[in-house]
Amino acid sequence: MSSSPSKMEQYWKKNLQTLAILLFIWFIVSFGCGILWVEELNTIRIGGFKLGFWFAQQGAIYAFLVLIFVYVVRMNKLDKKFNVNED
Repeated sequence: MSSSPSKMEQYWKKNLQTLAILLFIWFIVSFGCGILWVEELNTIRIGGFKLGFWFAQQGAIYAFLVLIFVYVVRMNKLDKKFNVNED
């Protein structure tokens, strides 16, 4: 076995790194902003609604949608870099 990681091993390592980072961000937004720091965030109002309430009800969903878009863009670039794209 060679000492350097294969191209596919590097690809999957980058893929898993991307997933871990995006899931961590989603966790911070949904659990942190929606549960842990809700009291502090509720001191801020947006459109008449407390920010902690907004994160718990809608913000985590919007963040998830943005993270999906980021994942798609990142994976398309990664696919092209490692020549595993489906084009």
